[in-house]
Amino acid sequence: MHGLSRLGTGSNRSVSPSPPSSPRFRHGRYKNFAGGGGGVGRGGKQSAANKIVFVLISTVFRRKGVLLFAPLLYISGMLLYMGLLGFDVVSLKNAVVVVHRRSPPGSVYRSPQLFQKLWPYMEAESNATHNALMTAWNLKMHQGWKPCVNSIISKTGFSELPKSSGFLIIEANGGLNQQRLSICDAVAVAWLLNATLVIPIFHLNSVWRDSSKFGDIFDEEFFIHALRNHVTVVRELPEDVLQRFDNNISNIVNLRVKGWSSAAHYLQKVLPKLEAMGAVRIAPFSNRLAYSVPSNVQGVRCLSNFQALRFAEPIRTLADRMVERMVKNSSHTGGKYVSVHLRFEMDMVAFSCCEYDGGEEEKREMDIARERSWRGKFRKRGRVIRPGANRMDGKCPLTPLEVGLMLRGMGFDNNTSVFVAAGNIYKAEKYMAPLKQMFPLLETKDTLATPEELAPFKGHSSRLAALDYTVCLHSEVFITTQGGNFPHFLMGHRRYLFGGHSKTIKPDKRKLALLFDSPHIRWETFRRQMKDMLRHSDVKGGELKKPSGSVYTFPMPDCMCKQTEATANESSLSF
Repeated sequence: MHGLSRLGTGSNRSVSPSPPSSPRFRHGRYKNFAGGGGGVGRGGKQSAANKIVFVLISTVFRRKGVLLFAPLLYISGMLLYMGLLGFDVVSLKNAVVVVHRRSPPGSVYRSPQLFQKLWPYMEAESNATHNALMTAWNLKMHQGWKPCVNSIISKTGFSELPKSSGFLIIEANGGLNQQRLSICDAVAVAWLLNATLVIPIFHLNSVWRDSSKFGDIFDEEFFIHALRNHVTVVRELPEDVLQRFDNNISNIVNLRVKGWSSAAHYLQKVLPKLEAMGAVRIAPFSNRLAYSVPSNVQGVRCLSNFQALRFAEPIRTLADRMVERMVKNSSHTGGKYVSVHLRFEMDMVAFSCCEYDGGEEEKREMDIARERSWRGKFRKRGRVIRPGANRMDGKCPLTPLEVGLMLRGMGFDNNTSVFVAAGNIYKAEKYMAPLKQMFPLLETKDTLATPEELAPFKGHSSRLAALDYTVCLHSEVFITTQGGNFPHFLMGHRRYLFGGHSKTIKPDKRKLALLFDSPHIRWETFRRQMKDMLRHSDVKGGELKKPSGSVYTFPMPDCMCKQTEATANESSLSF
């Protein structure tokens, strides 16, 4: 069967552009002021009435002129109020004029000073009877969604798999969740083209430096079995097919597909070559399928991500053990704990081009890190690094101290069990100390698992990330601090598990930059602002996917149905 049968045909309507406005109407309002047309008395004599009209019109135009400048005056006033114009402050010192540059609010890292001011108030509220962990989410707001992937895909009407159009080979690159994205998109493309998917090849990334193969991270047998009714997946090319390409997979044509290509592009450009040659490669395959595709294609994406992809048995065994330990450590809160995805590794700090409190030593270390990982990128001509502007714009990674301040302000007390998912924290001894001071019951994978348990995973960043992913997935509250594929996939997975709600705190980092740069703020004011931020995250937790959104982050409504609409035969899978 031809791959085009996967999608229904649609009509393309061409919309003609609006015609330009007529010059007649464009200039008509000046006609009566041109002197022609008989509106003004002849012989240069004007009546008293004409003079009065002229004065009134002149007054109106003067007022309109003032109104035109009103927005500019308002913006200028706001800039002055916010300090963005950076006026210099002049002072006298020993009869010498000293000029100080005033930093705009939110542009400087002053969180340690704020912590010193607010810490006594936090200590006074230690061991509080009310912990925000128990009431973080308003269950009445949840609409109650349920997975219904199989019913969505079954609407296509195929009773059995159609004849294969050929073999699709893709190369997945990047870290754990970038690979996950490529795998799920490849399954969707294979379904669309009626292709047989070869288990994806993992590219050795220069940044992640992980040599793991598909079967080292994901359960290969389960993946093939879970997709059997929708897409045929094989571990490798059959011998007879490989012989046609001189037993060298590199001889198979590599199609250079543009990023975010539509489903129509694959049907029109890729399918004919696949049918003609019997096998095609697409490498790299990162972000090669558009977010906006037909609903049945979205359903295949969800089937692959939420049901077919599960971690390999060694990862699952240790990850489940780590979750059990976190639950046991959180017995005083009913087994509930908080997880934080902390992006404060040296490479992340360097890439953000933000400044903290390390002075010249920090600047030197960051310059070296930037040059090591992104040779010359930050030294290009015309490239301007503005750390203050980056911080005000919410682009700076939150420090462990700032995460702790935020959580304590939201009402999570020092009895809260916290799991931190992270790589190698930049100057961990210095920056993790305040967070441990605020949350003594803090764990990482290195403290939650023994060295012997972690030994098989060392040197494999994707496998270690899979451990972090699982512990975060089952937490009562998840905090994302810097974006990226890890939190985006995790938020969607949590929505899929928790009835449509992500149970995730996604802080407003622009607002945080201003608050953290306010050393004189009162504890009550800071706490009120943090609780408002928590309530906002609660509201956004059940957000539906927009046309430009990713189904991996927002599975409703493409892959989930409201419980009243969910089919009786569709049930949630355990992970």
